Amino acid sequence: MSERERLVFATGNEHKMIEIRAILGDRYDVVSMKEAGIRADIVEDGKTFEENALIKASAVSRIAGCMAMADDSGLEVDYLGGMPGIYSARFLGEDTSYDIKNQVIIDMVAKAKPSERTARFVCAIACAWPDGRSEVVRGTFEGEIAKAPAGPNGFGYDPIFLVPELGKTSAEIAPEEKNAISHRGNALRLMRARLEQLAEEG
Repeated sequence: MSERERLVFATGNEHKMIEIRAILGDRYDVVSMKEAGIRADIVEDGKTFEENALIKASAVSRIAGCMAMADDSGLEVDYLGGMPGIYSARFLGEDTSYDIKNQVIIDMVAKAKPSERTARFVCAIACAWPDGRSEVVRGTFEGEIAKAPAGPNGFGYDPIFLVPELGKTSAEIAPEEKNAISHRGNALRLMRARLEQLAEEG
């Protein structure tokens, strides 16, 4: 590939873009919506992570006229029946700080047995093309809810997501280490493998 194919990723989140470029950037010219000059108010009214990711990717692909990707991700807490799930960003209101959101979740699972504190980060990534083709994959990151927030890294729910085998929260893990095991990292690698397979099939 003499010139990397342009890929617009439907996010304005710079934290995500760093991770996305680390995994896809050597193969594609990855730009954010902002860098591509795209301003679109896309209504994510899907009922699953996959549906929301595909809604975003398809809309951005049509606007950009090239391949586009989007992710929808969130935290599923088993003790809370999978909440906050697809509503993770909107949980308690989009303007509510994650310090508050994280403490509320800790309080909600306070009476859970150790075996009931299981949780996972889920990330669905969709890739869409202007001709209507699309691919969707899902990556997960298993863990449990910590008893107290910890760690300076990451963002969102990372400080309360404990990775038992490491004895650290997601926010205590170095970014490079997190990329190797995170839900978004897993989904990005699955999507990269799928795109490589499609390229080989011609």
